[in-house]
Amino acid sequence: MHRMKIQFCFIFVTFLTPFTSIPLTHATSCYYRTLAGGHRQGGSTKFNEQPLAEIAIYEAVLALHEDASVKASPNVLGLKGEDTEWVTIQVDHPEPSPDDWVAVFSPAQFNGSTCSFEDYTRIQPPYICSSPIKFMNASHENPDYVNTGKSSLRLQIINQRSDFSFALFSGGYSKPELKAVSNTITFANPKAPLYPRLALGKSWDEMTVTWSSGYNIDEAVPFVEWAMKGHHQAQSRSPAGTLTFTQNDMCGGAARGVGWRDPGFIHTAFLKNLWPNMVYMYRMGHMLQNGEYVWSKTYSFKASPYPGQDSLQRVIIFGDMGKGERDGSNAYSNKHPGAINTTDTLIKDLENYDIVLHIGDMSYANGYISQWDQFLAQMEPISSKVPYMVASGNHERDWPNSGSFYDVDDSGGECGVPAETLFYVPAENRAKFWYSMDYGMFHFCVADTEHDWRIGTEQYAFIEKCLASANRHKQPWLIFVAHRVLGYSSNEWYGLEGSFEEPMGREHLQHLWQKYKVDIAFFGHVHNYERVCPIYQNQCVNNEKSHYSGTVNGTIHIVAGGGGSHLSDFSELDTVWSIHKDHDFGFVKLTAFNQSSLLMEYKKSSDGEVYDSFTITREYKDVLACVHDGCEPVTLAA
Repeated sequence: MHRMKIQFCFIFVTFLTPFTSIPLTHATSCYYRTLAGGHRQGGSTKFNEQPLAEIAIYEAVLALHEDASVKASPNVLGLKGEDTEWVTIQVDHPEPSPDDWVAVFSPAQFNGSTCSFEDYTRIQPPYICSSPIKFMNASHENPDYVNTGKSSLRLQIINQRSDFSFALFSGGYSKPELKAVSNTITFANPKAPLYPRLALGKSWDEMTVTWSSGYNIDEAVPFVEWAMKGHHQAQSRSPAGTLTFTQNDMCGGAARGVGWRDPGFIHTAFLKNLWPNMVYMYRMGHMLQNGEYVWSKTYSFKASPYPGQDSLQRVIIFGDMGKGERDGSNAYSNKHPGAINTTDTLIKDLENYDIVLHIGDMSYANGYISQWDQFLAQMEPISSKVPYMVASGNHERDWPNSGSFYDVDDSGGECGVPAETLFYVPAENRAKFWYSMDYGMFHFCVADTEHDWRIGTEQYAFIEKCLASANRHKQPWLIFVAHRVLGYSSNEWYGLEGSFEEPMGREHLQHLWQKYKVDIAFFGHVHNYERVCPIYQNQCVNNEKSHYSGTVNGTIHIVAGGGGSHLSDFSELDTVWSIHKDHDFGFVKLTAFNQSSLLMEYKKSSDGEVYDSFTITREYKDVLACVHDGCEPVTLAA
């Protein structure tokens, strides 16, 4: 019955939407389930499509040219322990064409031996059924290639636990013809422990370290060696648990087919009983069966402050980043033009913040699993230094008939598995990506918009419990975080829906934000920056724009989805509750100076300068004060 009801409503609303704007309520939740999917852009262009998806690798044909060649050097990478190297590719093709391109395959062998029975039913010789991990036009660094047939390309290669080969194709991306294949190159230790991701544990004095390697537990025992800086004689070792996922764990699409690549093994160690604010040194290790050790580089982090501790605490928040390519590969699509700028600006400022919140849509791998490693490598300078906390977005989770609230294919078949395995979050169930966390004077409630949040659901109960659990005397700054905009946004497609929000978002949650006096609600999904006034029930409750003080009579809403993916347009309609809009890439920084003073800054990724800001100052009595729909019960009894 439920499926029949959804189908009926879909037909009805589809017929009407070209002519009218339909307000979405409980009665029209079927419309919401079917049409309120990922980024709804005009026209047929799929802005969020993975660049690798435009390669019709199943259509490849064998057309080797006896005089064409591809040579890669050096043959061995990482001889000094590097996990990233630049490789030179020499291309020689006697019959060059403008649509020649070079593909990077890893593992290096990409012939029919890697294909499944299902693959064989839809491909032809040379039976290529795995996507390259990156690609570049043959003329990228030599515009005269079409005349000379010779080109020298420089590609950045990261250690991804296997060897590499490079193939020359003609025929463009839609009708690829294999002309030549290079020699094989590899890293000195392709199984090395790499790409650490720090995350807060379930206790304030716990830090988790997650990393990737090629070592299963039957080959080597994973652990983290760590010590307080300056106290190396008191080193500790914490064992790590090991997880992985397989092609059969994927729900469909590219993730279960052409985009599949073995993720290796993901290890997580729990470093406990840390002293607040102290700096610790750490490195990941694997003890081999012969008693020898394989070590990572040495890293450092600062332990979390004690909950309620009155000290300087700084938080970075953004969403929707994606993966950039420093070598210019995959760039024809320009899917995530701001990703590298945001990453580099944050790296330069590493000493001036303490924790990062990436609120969904991280790598945009969209089923091409190799891209997760490349995203982890991109973020390693940050994630290895400060806790890198993440939320689930549509490009991590959504896939039809997989339990996601939105019945769309935005994850490319991943259905949340890579994200929940590659990143640790202090959730009770990482398949349900909602959790709470404390950091000094901050209390964060992180929601999962890809699962139902409405009144009566399991997640709704969690959100209320999380908000209610904040001790506002010790942790005055209460922050709500989610991927999709459950509050307010002037984005174009939300405007076309007539809601200026994710349908049914604030309808179900605004009374909780008001009741528990949430200071700021942060959202991503919309790829721009917008700040909304302190608001309740569509009405601004404070006329101030740069300095707020006194009672918490409304929640400030901020969209911070300009982390790097293509930008979203604003509606032409004037939304009276919007204070500041910016159609650019950037991120937010929160600074708690003490328990009565908070600074919010919006910074552009291009220069790291502040383009919007406000402050909040108040006392504890202001949080306790009774406001509309935010009063504690009072009895007249003496």
